[in-house]
Amino acid sequence: MAVFVKDLIDNVRVSSAYSTDALLEKEIATSDITRPGLEMTGYFDYYAPERIQLIGMKEWSYLMAMTSHNRYQVLRRMFQPETPVVIVARGLEIPEEMFQAAKEKGIAVFKSQTATSRLAGELSSYLDSRLAQRTSVHGVLMDIYGMGVLIQGDSGIGKSETGLELVKRGHRIVADDRVDVYAKDDVTLWGEPADILRHLLEIRGVGIIDIMSLYGASAVKESSEVQLAIYLENYETGKVFDRLGNSGDVIEIAGIAIPQIRIPVKTGRNISVVIEAAAMNYRSKQMGFDATKEFEKRLARLIESNKE
Repeated sequence: MAVFVKDLIDNVRVSSAYSTDALLEKEIATSDITRPGLEMTGYFDYYAPERIQLIGMKEWSYLMAMTSHNRYQVLRRMFQPETPVVIVARGLEIPEEMFQAAKEKGIAVFKSQTATSRLAGELSSYLDSRLAQRTSVHGVLMDIYGMGVLIQGDSGIGKSETGLELVKRGHRIVADDRVDVYAKDDVTLWGEPADILRHLLEIRGVGIIDIMSLYGASAVKESSEVQLAIYLENYETGKVFDRLGNSGDVIEIAGIAIPQIRIPVKTGRNISVVIEAAAMNYRSKQMGFDATKEFEKRLARLIESNKE
């Protein structure tokens, strides 16, 4: 997903100190951020001009200790055509030489009142999520009791209808049919809808409905962590399904493994209620209480007492 310099203004606490329409349309290609302290001393061996250049108190103090001529020469060398934007943090005064070098090299200059370390974190978090490689999976992503649940299954098994029932039960839908997922970090999987399908849900025989219009803003969510996957499959006589909930199945999406529960679907089963229970039971396990282990302990005690 492409990110442009102008996107930072709407998503990070920065504002423009110098820019043009063309400079705001520059693309940001990497989420890495440089605080160019060494470069200000003249060491450019490993300088990465394609990164956002972030100026904090240390860099600013070093710059301001220079003569005007030396300051201009260092900034002129730092600012390269591929540099997307330079950001001065902490509300520090931007020297005139920086504006001059930025105009010559065609680079936007932003300012922020935010502390440098905090601003670096905000920039990294935003860019990591926007620039992460997306993987599209088929399913319905729901926010159930604050937990992201990905509902998958064969075509026509009733995933969207189950999602609609969960919305009516007070839960929130993130995406229907196509879920774009990406690794937010090494252990966190995140999901969001495709722009064309945002807030929309398809029900066979009814067509496409707008959840936002029908059920209000409380029924939708823009994105969510994916913590649990549920696979709906047709019930078949003789097929073995997990009865105790200790199968430990996982699926891997975008390089991250998440637990998966397979739920058989047959006439008369209220799947939305079952999914609610599965989500609550998973959260209970995360908090340290495992009903399966408790049952096994009780069974062991019963066997032991019968032996006696």
